[in-house]
Amino acid sequence: MLYLLFNYLESLDFPGARLFTFISFRSAAAVITSLVISLLIGKRIILYLQRKQVGEVVRDLGLEGQYKKQGTPSMGGVIILASIIIPTLLFAKLGNVYIILMLMTTIWLGLIGFLDDYIKIFKKHKEGLAGKFKISGQIVLGIIVGLILFFSNEVRTAEKVNVANLTLNERKELISPSLQIPDHGVITMERKSTKTTIPFIKNHEFDYAWLVSFISEENRRPFTWIVFVIIVIFIVTSVSNGANLTDGLDGLATGTSAIIGTALAILAYVSSNIIYANYLQIMYIPGSEELVVFASAFIGATIGFLWYNSFPAQVFMGDTGSLALGGIIAVFAIIIRKELLIPVLCGIFLVENLSVVLQVAWFKRTKRKYGAGKRIFLMAPLHHHYQKKGFPEPKIVIRFWIVAILLAVISIVTLKIR
Repeated sequence: MLYLLFNYLESLDFPGARLFTFISFRSAAAVITSLVISLLIGKRIILYLQRKQVGEVVRDLGLEGQYKKQGTPSMGGVIILASIIIPTLLFAKLGNVYIILMLMTTIWLGLIGFLDDYIKIFKKHKEGLAGKFKISGQIVLGIIVGLILFFSNEVRTAEKVNVANLTLNERKELISPSLQIPDHGVITMERKSTKTTIPFIKNHEFDYAWLVSFISEENRRPFTWIVFVIIVIFIVTSVSNGANLTDGLDGLATGTSAIIGTALAILAYVSSNIIYANYLQIMYIPGSEELVVFASAFIGATIGFLWYNSFPAQVFMGDTGSLALGGIIAVFAIIIRKELLIPVLCGIFLVENLSVVLQVAWFKRTKRKYGAGKRIFLMAPLHHHYQKKGFPEPKIVIRFWIVAILLAVISIVTLKIR
């Protein structure tokens, strides 16, 4: 909203209005605003939740110090949501398709998580929202995101193409119709693409259309978007549930998300700048610079929430925050064509997810085979395994953060290592 105001003021030569044209300024404003919002409203929301007795109900897991968390306000994810949405509305270009997708993801998954927390706390139903409804909500979001990214004409990448291979329609689709197209050679043009980035591989691009290459070219498009949407659904559900499982210790999911968000902001910035993209030989994505503003708000919101969520936590984010954080990371990575980097960048979420899957699968298998189930870990998710081994909660969290930082650095380094 402020962007439109200052854009108008710039047309009137208003002093200082031109600052809003710079991504760096708007990103800095977004991170500061989100920090201020989370710190200012955080305490008020915590006090409100305490008055309403919106406290955590602790299950007996046999963990040291678990009953100290009894009664700690939950549903604090609303602090994160507000601290992301408000700065984005203020400083981003709201007509940008990527900003629309990110806001939709934040609100959609935030509402699903809020409903789950509401049922647990106010309706005293320990299981919360039925799993099938949570998954259904994530699938619907994945379908919407996938369809928009596939069919929207605003979603494009800039690629170097051989002029001889351009069809008549592709020549018409050039962003600058006045551009004189040579009869031969290679030019850079913006076009629809189903390509993504493969980390650590030279000429690191993969086209989802290859998955249906066995179908004739004229009949391939309908199958391509179906495959693409299925992949988007899988990524969104996996990462959002991974973040949800990680939210088991004070500050663990919050700090890890802040680290991942910082890496994504860097990747979005270089992908949106044609000079850096050409230098690094990575995919240039026009319009994705607005995602840096959103990522800045995301970073500020998570760090601000960490003020109250660090050990000993004054508030928990609940599913309201964890589902939204995971979904935001997933959709953000898909937009900037770095979704195949998620297993590295979101390695903490992946390991937490896998620890649960392996634990359950091994328990069921050994129970069928031997009559008594056996466990791989002392307890799953993985962070509880270390708690059972006697590690103090802050030490576990900080060590997980260190691993998350290492994985983030490796993810950024993939820009040049291939």
